[in-house]
Amino acid sequence: MAGGWDPEQFTTTGWPWRTGNSFRLLDGGDEFFACMLQAIGSARESVLLEMYLVRSGLVLSSFIAALLAAVQRGARVCVLFDGFGALGLARADRRRLTEGGVELRFFNPLRFGNRLRNLLRDHRKILVTDGRTAFVGGAGLTDDFASGARGAWREVMVQIEGPVVGDWQRAFARTWRRCGTDLTLPPRPAAAPVGEGATGRLSLSEARHRSILASGVIRRIEGAVTRAWIMSAYFVPSRRFRKALRRAARRGVDVRLLMPGARTDHPWVRHAARRFYGKMLRNGVHIYEYQPQMLHAKVILCDEWVSLGSSNLDRWSLRWNLEANQEVADSGFAEAVAQLFTGDFRVSLAISRRHWHRRAWLDRLREAIAGALDRHLDRWRRP
Repeated sequence: MAGGWDPEQFTTTGWPWRTGNSFRLLDGGDEFFACMLQAIGSARESVLLEMYLVRSGLVLSSFIAALLAAVQRGARVCVLFDGFGALGLARADRRRLTEGGVELRFFNPLRFGNRLRNLLRDHRKILVTDGRTAFVGGAGLTDDFASGARGAWREVMVQIEGPVVGDWQRAFARTWRRCGTDLTLPPRPAAAPVGEGATGRLSLSEARHRSILASGVIRRIEGAVTRAWIMSAYFVPSRRFRKALRRAARRGVDVRLLMPGARTDHPWVRHAARRFYGKMLRNGVHIYEYQPQMLHAKVILCDEWVSLGSSNLDRWSLRWNLEANQEVADSGFAEAVAQLFTGDFRVSLAISRRHWHRRAWLDRLREAIAGALDRHLDRWRRP
């Protein structure tokens, strides 16, 4: 493989590399919601759903209907929503779930007495059905991700089959345990390898700990030979991360950042990230701002290694959030991801070094203010 990938490298995540998996890239809400609903509709034993952003609407209603139907078929349905991300869940929808037999729990519900602990959030997006199929990515159960919706958000997910699905089920069970009792499911054989299949493993961030997820990505960038492409909605990386990108570009690696354009739900985060553009551009990093819609996807491609999931790799989320990414080491999957990037680059604004120095004074002021706020928060949130 390009970049000299070695399956014995980077084994510090606590989750093993597993071979014989199938990974399918799902591009856009129409595709991944349909596949997720189909998987729930086929489930006979268990449905495990862990989501951060949940808001009542058409998308959530379709999932509630599918979950209730799974209960009626005799499947055990366990749903874990974040206590803050699910504030948009209507009482009527919550009642439909619980009265319909769904086991519903909330991670770290907001409480006045929790104080700073209220900042600890479950930002993961995971679906596992019957221990055979899993979905991981950055989407939430809101109408924002429906492709036909006005101002739909740009997002991707990955559909997984093979032995690594068992690890996703165990990861869900660990978080479920933090919210109550152990998750006990009927014993079943481990998922069989899907032919020779692809190699993959879990990469998780547990919050308040040194992020193994981010450190693993930095090591990949430092070892990249041909390319290091990153797509992120809220990219305010650490100094170590920025330095790794600049060094990779200087040694001839094709380093590209796909960042949000003016359409974003957190404009001040965008301004905080843009203050790093100048130094990146001077060191040969290529920067693109996505134009058609709000960019929400989180994907990293280094040579033929991919990490896709919920993590934006920003310092705030890695300090306070539970995050989950799927790592894949496979040339075919890497090519599919490269094609995704290439298509998005075509509809993005390439930021030139000359153009950047001529940007409006108001943009410079916003970046300075956002940068000062980010530095203050960075000092405040340290242990």
